[in-house]
Amino acid sequence: MPAEKQTTDKKLSKDIFRNRENGITHLPYDRELAFYDAVKSGDEETVKAIMLPLKDSNLGILSENPVRNLKYHLIITIAMITRFCIESGMPMESAYTLSDIYIKQMDKLQTEDEISDLHKTLVFDYTKRMKTLYRENAYSKPVTMAVNYIEKHLHDKISSGDLAACVAVNKTYLCRLFKKETRQTIGSYIKKAKVKAASNMLLYSEMTPLDIALALSFSSQSHFIKVFKEETGYTPAEYRKRFFSKHFNSL
Repeated sequence: MPAEKQTTDKKLSKDIFRNRENGITHLPYDRELAFYDAVKSGDEETVKAIMLPLKDSNLGILSENPVRNLKYHLIITIAMITRFCIESGMPMESAYTLSDIYIKQMDKLQTEDEISDLHKTLVFDYTKRMKTLYRENAYSKPVTMAVNYIEKHLHDKISSGDLAACVAVNKTYLCRLFKKETRQTIGSYIKKAKVKAASNMLLYSEMTPLDIALALSFSSQSHFIKVFKEETGYTPAEYRKRFFSKHFNSL
């Protein structure tokens, strides 16, 4: 047996014995799964009932440093929730981007209370998003595939023909089905998705409106400004000025 495995096995046995002697246990697996299932199902009441505080000893100790310990647990929670939500229909790019946003927020925090508050915020954010997804976006497989394609290719120019080829259905049929299920045309959905992505870039990056317009494949900066204002009521510069500082102060 390799020396490294012997060392790991020895430490495993020692830690299990020590935990047993000190009455330290981990969260039962079925309880943990029930929590993640409640989040991905958008079941806010169940989440409230079974969610443990991030400081709960049943979650285990990953670091002797209390703040670092909570951060490690929060990263695990975010990673698990993200994957459960993707499996239940949350668009992959949305789920991973939301994960990145919360991990970056966590990285700036310095106290246990701040981390615990962020834990509650993100858990219910994902739960509410899944609740909305189930309520409003009970899409068929072709439309779900099209939405996922859009989310993944926001940096490209996307046409209904591209989507039809990706989904492998007739273009006219897809356009009709998409509008029936989402209550908007493919073009309108793409425009709103790009504006939402641009809003996040304005809040979470230092990219200029021109950089964002290029990154999201708008035909020109002026076209980007026009579309953005139609959707939000603000120009990109006005939006950043109004919400950027306010957003980061809240972190």
